[in-house]
Amino acid sequence: MAITSANQLELLQTAEAVAREKMIDPALVVEAMEESLARAAKSRYGSEMDIRVNIDRKTGRAKFTRVRTVVADDALENYQAEMTVEQARQYLEDPKVGDTFVEEVPPVEMGRIAAQSAKQVILQRVREAERDRQYEEFKDRVGTIINGQVKREEYGNVIVDVGRGEAILRRNEKIGREAYRPNDRVRCYIKDVRREQRGPQIFLSRTDPQFMAELFKMEVPEIYDGIIEIKAVARDPGSRAKIAVISYDNSIDPVGACVGMRGSRVQAVVNELQGEKIDIIPWNQDQATFLVNALQPAEVSKVVIDEDAGRIEVVVPEEQLSLAIGRRGQNVRLASQLTGLDIDIMTEAQDSERRQKDFEERTRLFMDTLDLDEFFAQLLVSEGFTTLEEVAYVDLDELLVIDGVDEDTANELQARARDLIEAQATEALEKARALGVEDSLIEFEGLTPQMVLVLAEDGVKTLEDFATCADWELAGGWTTVDGARVKDEGLLEKFDVSLEEAQTMVMTARVMLGWVDPADLGQHVDETDGDDTEAEA
Repeated sequence: MAITSANQLELLQTAEAVAREKMIDPALVVEAMEESLARAAKSRYGSEMDIRVNIDRKTGRAKFTRVRTVVADDALENYQAEMTVEQARQYLEDPKVGDTFVEEVPPVEMGRIAAQSAKQVILQRVREAERDRQYEEFKDRVGTIINGQVKREEYGNVIVDVGRGEAILRRNEKIGREAYRPNDRVRCYIKDVRREQRGPQIFLSRTDPQFMAELFKMEVPEIYDGIIEIKAVARDPGSRAKIAVISYDNSIDPVGACVGMRGSRVQAVVNELQGEKIDIIPWNQDQATFLVNALQPAEVSKVVIDEDAGRIEVVVPEEQLSLAIGRRGQNVRLASQLTGLDIDIMTEAQDSERRQKDFEERTRLFMDTLDLDEFFAQLLVSEGFTTLEEVAYVDLDELLVIDGVDEDTANELQARARDLIEAQATEALEKARALGVEDSLIEFEGLTPQMVLVLAEDGVKTLEDFATCADWELAGGWTTVDGARVKDEGLLEKFDVSLEEAQTMVMTARVMLGWVDPADLGQHVDETDGDDTEAEA
């Protein structure tokens, strides 16, 4: 094939046709043609030559040129594409290293193999341009809903035509046992767009919780306008879902707005989600109130929150237990996802039994340690006393409010408690010294003899040992393993040492040992406070 005046304009016409079909810039197609013609010319004139082709964007004329670069004498390697300064004087005035000499060469006669190679270059460049265009178009649409047409199904995965490309709806992203046939219309959530070797991959989902949130945004104008905000979403795809909403306009009921007139708005979402039942819940900043709402339709008697553990205990009437848990634990599982807390549900009878057990244990503690009768020990527990330390060091007036306790009795109680605490401390100190604990650790401020003994039994016997401990090793904490929260027992956890107190003690020990500059300690505390403030916000 020769590039003659007869087919010059065909180059531009072909470029425009291909660009229109693939919806890419015609200039990219022309550049691909230039590259393919240059390759064909190199196969004719020699691969070592620097042959370049320029196609005139108006006339379609292809101009073939040979380029030679001026290099230093000791850098000359390719005689076909380079020349020395001395050689360049034949063609250029006052040549310098880096100058180029361009001369036009005759167009090539393209044989069958060269034409096929040129075609492959053009197709490759067009394919790359098409992939870049697809990625740029869809990367900013992640998190939105798109309508597409089913093309085919491969091993349970649905290939969807989304206009300017194809997307994949994996079988685990379909609701229940949804089945699609070719040419079916489908509405999906764009979950992710990745640039891969085989081209941009667009991943769709119909099970993602945000799919339901986006559907509500389409059906409820107040959400789109920002008057109502979706705070949390939890789904069991195809079965049931919970969505928490809040209104920033006191005159608008967020639940009513989402339900719509005669349920028209929520019904439109339910129909799209294959009949998925949706509970619309008013969001509340108070965790306990929000949880009570989230467990609807079950009624809740009492809520106890353990913020450190990230757990929450919910007490419900006996007849409400199955409703609160839901079929196969569905209701409590969705409520847990919605609130971000682990939820333990118990009946009023179970709660009463647990409280009774705690009451009996504390009563037995005071009976055994303070030599009290059962009735008097129960009085102390009823008034909120739980430990010997509380009895020993509380203000005397708090003991005098107990029926039947006069000043002499209160003084006697405190004396017994203090004597016992001192005896226990002395015993713990002797055991700790026997285990080899150094005085530097015994005298460290903040550690009681009982704490020192527990540390010694775990091998922490010097101030250096203590300074190497992590705060969570002392105070305990929670770790997430395979999606489940696992308790880490702390050495001093039974002494009610908080994570902040453990951190302060460890850092103080490091300062005393000279491991940390006191100025850095102050900075560390400030940064920690800042993190806590952000977490609370």
